[in-house]
Amino acid sequence: MAAKLISLFWVFPIFLYPVKSDLDDGGPLLTKLTDGFSSERNNMSLDGVAVIDNSGILRLTNQSFQVVGHAFYKNPIKFKDSSSKLLSFSTAFAFAIKNEHGHGGHGFAFTISPTIKLPGALPGPYLGLFNNRNDGNFSNHIFAVEFDTVKDLEFGDIDDNHVGIDLNSIVSKDSIRVEQFIPHTKRKEDLNLKSGEVIQAWVEYDSRINQLNVKVAPDSAKPRSILLSYNVDLSPIFKESMYVGFSASTGSSSSSHYILGWSFNINGEAKNIYLEKLPKLPTGSKKKYTGLIVGVSVFCASVVILVTVLTFYIVRKIKKADVIEAWEFDVGPHRFSYKELNKATKGFKDKELLGYGGFGRVYKGTLPNSHDRVAVKRICRDSKQGLKEFVSEVASIGRLRHRNLVQLLGWCRHQADLLLVYEFMPNGSLDKYLFDEPKAILSWEQRFKIIKGVASGLLYLHEEWEQTVVHRDIKAGNVLLDSEYNGRLSDFGLAKLYERGSNPNTTKVVGTLGYLAPELTRTGKPTTSSDVFAFGALLLEVVCGKRPIDPEALPEELMLVEWVWEKWSVGAILEVIDPRLEGNFNEDEAVLVLKLGLMCSNDAPEARPTIRHVVRCLETNLTLEEEVHELYSTDPSSSLSPSLTKPRPSQKAKSAKENAPPSDLSSMAYNSKQLPAMAAKLKSQPPPRPPSLNPLKRKLLIPAEGERAAFRSELYGLEFEAIASDGYKVEEPTAAEAAFFESSQKEASDFDVDFDIILALFGSLAKMLIVGPITPGQVDLRLI
Repeated sequence: MAAKLISLFWVFPIFLYPVKSDLDDGGPLLTKLTDGFSSERNNMSLDGVAVIDNSGILRLTNQSFQVVGHAFYKNPIKFKDSSSKLLSFSTAFAFAIKNEHGHGGHGFAFTISPTIKLPGALPGPYLGLFNNRNDGNFSNHIFAVEFDTVKDLEFGDIDDNHVGIDLNSIVSKDSIRVEQFIPHTKRKEDLNLKSGEVIQAWVEYDSRINQLNVKVAPDSAKPRSILLSYNVDLSPIFKESMYVGFSASTGSSSSSHYILGWSFNINGEAKNIYLEKLPKLPTGSKKKYTGLIVGVSVFCASVVILVTVLTFYIVRKIKKADVIEAWEFDVGPHRFSYKELNKATKGFKDKELLGYGGFGRVYKGTLPNSHDRVAVKRICRDSKQGLKEFVSEVASIGRLRHRNLVQLLGWCRHQADLLLVYEFMPNGSLDKYLFDEPKAILSWEQRFKIIKGVASGLLYLHEEWEQTVVHRDIKAGNVLLDSEYNGRLSDFGLAKLYERGSNPNTTKVVGTLGYLAPELTRTGKPTTSSDVFAFGALLLEVVCGKRPIDPEALPEELMLVEWVWEKWSVGAILEVIDPRLEGNFNEDEAVLVLKLGLMCSNDAPEARPTIRHVVRCLETNLTLEEEVHELYSTDPSSSLSPSLTKPRPSQKAKSAKENAPPSDLSSMAYNSKQLPAMAAKLKSQPPPRPPSLNPLKRKLLIPAEGERAAFRSELYGLEFEAIASDGYKVEEPTAAEAAFFESSQKEASDFDVDFDIILALFGSLAKMLIVGPITPGQVDLRLI
């Protein structure tokens, strides 16, 4: 019996003993070994949801969403000798990651930190180590080796099953997919971190050659092959004394992260861990079986009383409790309790009110457990579309992750109350800095950074996520500013998702007056192009400091886009720039943004640039002319007719009207071979007025051979002449055709006519759009 007791004692020990060292100050270097943490509860500092269970297993997180767990050895360890030289170290630990829903989330990290507590550290992709404010700061002094089970594109993750080396940032300096070497072969196979099986890892740093090595294996034997090797001098990161331990977190997916055994050593190899000596992972089967027996026994003994009590309880519960509908099971973000949010916002008092968002009020609050500041959006009770809006917003942004989108942290539904929990944006919304009496005057540098940030976020919504997301309500009030005045898109209450290549499944026109694209009033179908139109209005108001429609403005300034275009057409474009800047702005950047704003505000959807081309103009040195030329010469979806590839030489152009662009434009032949030269010539020319596509101007029909004819059409205040030859002539539309065209709301390309010509000046580039059958080389277009 005594022998058995002695053997049990050795199953869960932790040994601490001095190792010989040449330290001058006499401070010992420590080594520790644990085959379980039962005897080490007093030596471990636990934080968050981390616990040591009865079997001696350290569990960093449970199956809850958006939680953090920390476990550090409570005594600091000296990592530098008396001459401040960094010492080598080695650690080995056995871990397991178990999940109940088939998705790992989010991961854990072996961590060396200057402090035991990591205040403000966020769950999800930050692994409980950093937050969006301190991520990447040199002052963190944090070293970590992450075992990540979720692929976060924002942070450069290579996949959802990798090991990475993190230095002061959650963005790994180096990472690799986790694989194991098959014994007696040179082949490798994947080693699934979230399989629920016990895996052992070794992290070793040799300070003599500044080399960090990571190894993993599904058994006790330490492999000869290195999984990840990285050369780095850790001296600047490490302080003299540091704490060693682990950090883990969950996000919209959850996992239980277990540490079953751990050894650590300074200036020597960590002791081996034998998996067969480790405590067994919990299975839960015994607990479920015992609960079933007790439940059946109680039910059988008191069935009549129980039914009566349950009936009364259920009826009462139905009246008060939330009904969880089918869609709620598919919503990813963390579900908060109503009690928690009610406490965070102090009962939704008016003094906590931040303002009004789409379909509801927005309150500031502080979560009682984490003390994180949040913004809580409470959907209006009397909103007929409140529930539908709530479902859309949760389903949309719950899985979106981008630095220029306001992050949804969680949600709650309590009876008639629908609530969304966002990260708090301390500087409020952009419109408070642009209109009326702004709280502060944004500099040009701040405005340009905000514009680029919002464009980047919109590009992610349109093209970079797994589905296309149409925001539908882009405006200054829905751009929030974080502590560093970065622009972030918010209020996805109107977002509609649809698979790329399909049409949006909606016909209801929603949005804000002044930002609505003209085609929405006709089709009711939002598109990425209608988002670009709204973004164009945003560009103009950021530069001008004016609303898109301002009833209190002077008559000529009532419509912002018209006023900007008029100023450009008379060469006074700089007069529209916000006078509160007092002339302190980059003229080239301001003109670029104004030009992009006018291009995006084009009435014709096909004439607007995509958000990707807007971002390229803002972020690169590519000129607007080069970008537009590239768009229409390489984009296979462009509406340019193939007939433009071999046009006939244009005849000499006549003089333009008074409000036409300068004379050098009138002498340019509209020939696709001359597009690069045209782009350079048109550099200073304004974009067009939003066009009014009207196929009634003229139409060309095929006549007898040998006849020639011409017609004139006025678009954008300019007259153009189309010369038809070799079997073409001009013919007025019949009365019946005219009546049909006037009653139709379709675009010109939808009409079933023989042949229409429309000229559209797109930005700085002339583009001839030809609709219908035409033989290459038979039509020219020129100014007259």
